[in-house]
Amino acid sequence: MRDFLDISKALSDPSRVRVLLALKDRELCACQIIELLGLAASTVSKHMTILRQADLVESRKEGRWAWYRRAGRDAPKESRAALRWLDRSLGTGRDAAKDARRLEKILNRPLEDLCRSDGRD
Repeated sequence: MRDFLDISKALSDPSRVRVLLALKDRELCACQIIELLGLAASTVSKHMTILRQADLVESRKEGRWAWYRRAGRDAPKESRAALRWLDRSLGTGRDAAKDARRLEKILNRPLEDLCRSDGRD
């Protein structure tokens, strides 16, 4: 039941759903996620912790930057099923398309411009 509750909690917030949709087929730096959502770094960090606890995302550090990607084949089957359901339900919606357009602009910007030394990493 704990896995179900963790996944349900993770999917209950629009910002976390947006992150999961943005991470489809790509890895993003934390500062790119911060820019996409327009939220404070501490808020995004809390969202990413909840997504990690639900085994929906994985992270790695590269230098001073944190990178996130969707959970892979080693994730629990419930987490993989939740991601498939999310893609089928919301992956082609208007909000997802809007975020995809915004994300393309963000991805064209150098990381150094996004990840300034003001704590946004």
